[in-house]
Amino acid sequence: MPTNLADVLLQYAVLLFSLCVHEAAHALVADRCGDPSARLLGRVTLNPLPHIDPVGTVLMPLVMMFTGFPYLFGWAKPVPFNPVNLRNIRRDPVLIAIAGPMSNMLVAIVTAIVLRVIVMVDAPESVSDFLSAPQYIIPLSLIMINLILMLFNLIPVPPLDGHHVLHYFLPPAGQRVLESIGPFGILIAIIAANTVLDTPLNFLKELVLGFVLGG
Repeated sequence: MPTNLADVLLQYAVLLFSLCVHEAAHALVADRCGDPSARLLGRVTLNPLPHIDPVGTVLMPLVMMFTGFPYLFGWAKPVPFNPVNLRNIRRDPVLIAIAGPMSNMLVAIVTAIVLRVIVMVDAPESVSDFLSAPQYIIPLSLIMINLILMLFNLIPVPPLDGHHVLHYFLPPAGQRVLESIGPFGILIAIIAANTVLDTPLNFLKELVLGFVLGG
């Protein structure tokens, strides 16, 4: 976690950009599925202003950074869509939902490839140098924050994206139970993030470091 103001600002800027990518992907896929609501509201953009949620985009991330929470993540205003406009009322909400986490995965992959090229041109002397050198901090932060956002949003509780995927496969009774979690979903997700993300995140981190450093 950041230890000074410059680190906080850097981490927050990376998180804000990553959240904008996530929400713009939702909006873009919703438009491609037949509903222009989010596009008409200006949500297909990397401008953070249309996406900002006061709690999820501002308060929670800053609290996490200053209190040493093990992960940095957040959320933005949900991207609206009108089911009536969708071409496939059952499938398209899943496509819209999964677009957000997949956009974060894509950002992490592209950044890892760019970082691999940088390392090939200017190889660090050691892993510790790699993890602390200024030229690597921004791309490393971009990779890690996008991986965290991907995993966090795949937690299958409302209002996170993973719940739309789980909802698709559940029978009606199961869907009703899932929706009843709604008022407590974010709290459950934050608790889950603090307890179950370690294993998949560490696996992905080792995978990325191995690729970038040529291991």
